[in-house]
Amino acid sequence: MNCFALTGIAPDVIRELQQGRARTLELSSTHNVITLAGLKPGTAVFMTSVDMEDLSSGDSGIIVEIIATSITMKRMMEFTQGLHYEERERMSARIKVRCIGSSTVKTVTHESIIHPISVDVVKSACYHAG
Repeated sequence: MNCFALTGIAPDVIRELQQGRARTLELSSTHNVITLAGLKPGTAVFMTSVDMEDLSSGDSGIIVEIIATSITMKRMMEFTQGLHYEERERMSARIKVRCIGSSTVKTVTHESIIHPISVDVVKSACYHAG
């Protein structure tokens, strides 16, 4: 299965999603916002705690289905030494997702920081002996 990747996600968030509940996340990493900018609800995305620079074959994560997305710009004011201030803008993405299953990376395609990371993943199977 070929899909885009969201990287650097906290392991606790991934564990909570694996419990089967849909969750809303706010992502502010530039590469994750770029990845989410063009995606529609119903799209499957690979999510991992591995950093973007370190993502490679054999890394594990989960496949999530996007339920809703929202890209927003936030204006922030920073004051320094009482009289001077800087106005900054920060883009972030809020997504609601639900876990489809665990998976492992087969191949990674990363063109540049301004392009989404594409991965080919294989869905993991888990068997329990009884």
